[in-house]
Amino acid sequence: MRYSASHKLETRQRLLESSALSAKKSGFSTVGVDGLMKAIGLSGGAFYSHFSSKDELFASIVERELGQSLARLGEGQDRDKLERCLKMYLSMSHVENPETGCALPALGAEIARSDVNVRQQAEHWICRLQESWAGVLQSDSLAWAILSQCIGALVVARMLASPDVQRRVLKSSYEEIGRQIASSGT
Repeated sequence: MRYSASHKLETRQRLLESSALSAKKSGFSTVGVDGLMKAIGLSGGAFYSHFSSKDELFASIVERELGQSLARLGEGQDRDKLERCLKMYLSMSHVENPETGCALPALGAEIARSDVNVRQQAEHWICRLQESWAGVLQSDSLAWAILSQCIGALVVARMLASPDVQRRVLKSSYEEIGRQIASSGT
């Protein structure tokens, strides 16, 4: 049976969305093609009519997720919006729900182990976010430091077992970032 072009595009989008959620929650390498396809109710063989390889799917996930992160965290920023974004980013909700949050803390190690094309793609989106924040903060280095600290704080918090300690990590990071922003004169 032949499917319409729109059906194929819809299926590809469902696969991409489902795979992104799965990857951010459990890691991309933990699920095979059959498992990814089963999650959207299709057989493993249908995968290759949408992506040439699992690596191509991962590259598409990185592009999609980091593009969405830029839209949420970078576009149209002013200082107040940046501070609200940082508060939401450094929250227990973000720690407890990696599948609905930023891909960088969840997939950063897998991106780092990927081929150069995926890393270049990630670099493109991360640099765009950093440039947005640098414009608001009027400091290139402060934007890099805060971006790195946010991602690192989330990774550390997710590594910990105790919610109380997780909250301390997030609160300390948020307060320290606030001090850095205040002392920068912006």
